[in-house]
Amino acid sequence: MIDKLDSSLRFHQEALNLRARRQEVLAANIAHADTPNFKARDIDFSSTLTKAMERGTRSDSLSMTGTSSGHMAAAGTGALEADLLYRTPVQSSADGNTVEMDVERVNFADNAMRYEVNLAVLGSKIKGLLSALQQ
Repeated sequence: MIDKLDSSLRFHQEALNLRARRQEVLAANIAHADTPNFKARDIDFSSTLTKAMERGTRSDSLSMTGTSSGHMAAAGTGALEADLLYRTPVQSSADGNTVEMDVERVNFADNAMRYEVNLAVLGSKIKGLLSALQQ
């Protein structure tokens, strides 16, 4: 039963973790808007989420340190270790910086809104499960 519960919420967990990671990348792009030769980065959200769901690993997996030679080694990385892609600028700049503030602001706001929506959907699912358990 716990496996079914976990699998029903796993998509939203993966999506939230990946959206949070993308928000960090977009914020870094905005912070480096005036840095010469800085290359804007982004994550292909849909393909990275698809890979994480197919792989079946959690994106919040932490590396563990074994304290005994009898411990099993932990393996696997999740969606948060996604390959960052370079963004191709629409208009080039003289200093080699590829950050376009209008594009970054739109992507940042869109990602933040989608994060909030995903969080609301996850919250309503949890409330529905709690309601079902209480009856």
